[in-house]
Amino acid sequence: MMRRHLVLALAVALLPTTAAATDLLQTYELARNGDAQLSEAEYQRLATREGAVQARAQLLPQIGGEASYTRSRSDSEGPQIVGGQRFPSGGESTSEQTARRLGLNVQQAIFDGTRLGQLRSQRALAEASDFLFESAGDGLITRTSAAYFNVLVQLETLAAAEAAERALQKQFDFASKRLEVGLAPITDVHEARAQFDTARANTILARNAVEDAYQALVEITGQPVANLKALPEDFQPELPVTQDVDRWVATAVGTNPGLRALQLQVRAAEESVSAARAGHWPTLYASGGYSDSNTSGNSTNNLSSVVDDFENTGRGAQVGLTLSVPIYAGGAIQSQVREAIARRDIIEEQLEQQKRALVRNTRNAYQTLVAGISEVEARRLALVSARSAYDASQVGLEVGTRTVLDVLNNQQALFNAQQAFAQARYRFLQNRLLLEQAAGTLDVEDVREVNRLLTAEPDVELVPVVR
Repeated sequence: MMRRHLVLALAVALLPTTAAATDLLQTYELARNGDAQLSEAEYQRLATREGAVQARAQLLPQIGGEASYTRSRSDSEGPQIVGGQRFPSGGESTSEQTARRLGLNVQQAIFDGTRLGQLRSQRALAEASDFLFESAGDGLITRTSAAYFNVLVQLETLAAAEAAERALQKQFDFASKRLEVGLAPITDVHEARAQFDTARANTILARNAVEDAYQALVEITGQPVANLKALPEDFQPELPVTQDVDRWVATAVGTNPGLRALQLQVRAAEESVSAARAGHWPTLYASGGYSDSNTSGNSTNNLSSVVDDFENTGRGAQVGLTLSVPIYAGGAIQSQVREAIARRDIIEEQLEQQKRALVRNTRNAYQTLVAGISEVEARRLALVSARSAYDASQVGLEVGTRTVLDVLNNQQALFNAQQAFAQARYRFLQNRLLLEQAAGTLDVEDVREVNRLLTAEPDVELVPVVR
């Protein structure tokens, strides 16, 4: 197969400054540092893990201090009796008081079934968040590879579209010249013109598709990339590991991070049921405290002008146990138990559904990968046949055994074969990564292995952007 030029359309005009990424591995490293979805998953993981810290804190000593300072003044008046004699207006007095108090309180849970259950539930959710983040990392690999391969497919499609446009222009010019000398009917010119105009429209659409493919890659990496490496012409697809589909399924059920995260979420839901049921159980708390108080002031009798000063101080410590026994809560506790059971059942059904989907997807990914080997070879042969048919129709047109319409149809068939061959090759690589993702074994080493296959140095042809 003749080597086609990969057209790196829009790389300069679309992106003012391009990153140095030239292969899949470098593009993936950019994605790890710039992908918003992965960052969101990381922050979600950090937030979820704090739930276990907060649940544990409820079972640790709760220590609090308090300080108060109060200053007050009061005036009073009324009758006063002195020596058995009543003085109607002699009871006027003024009082000033200052109070200061410092205290320290400690409370420690000895037994609280609800909080213990909440702690176990939050620990399971924290562990599940690690697997969810791992799953997000696997998803980043497949999303990056899909966007990367789509750029290459669209570039090859654009190269084929431009080649078809040039060829159809030649056919239109050839038909026009034959019409001038009376060797071709006007219908050949109209057919050639129609096909040429269609090819021009296809080229415009292909350029737009390239621009969108680049933007999809920028959406993941956060910065522009260019000079992508492609598959060589002699690429031969192979299965990554020699094991049958049942082993792939067993590996997926045992190690897929998304499935393991759901399993832990089920365990967390079961602990939540236990925590809700513990609402019927007694709780036991120990408490203690220490206080230091001082109250001082004076009281003035306005009748006798006698001033009485006073000051009281106090220090003390206390310890105790508090046993709380729930008797009746209006049915709220039993309702919470039923709610927790229902939520657990929801997650269990989600787990079962995801397990079935995982088994199906793993089998489909394996079968698709196996079929992809044959598809790539079939597409290669179809491309060779389409090119031979096109070349033969060209020769036939020159000697008069083929019409312009035959050449135009073969040109369209060649364009379709080129596009299908490019899609089949990169789809095989993508399915290879998807199989590893389903099995839960996808990591950066798989990216390196695929990246080693991308050894082609495409001829660069910069195409200006049509605004």
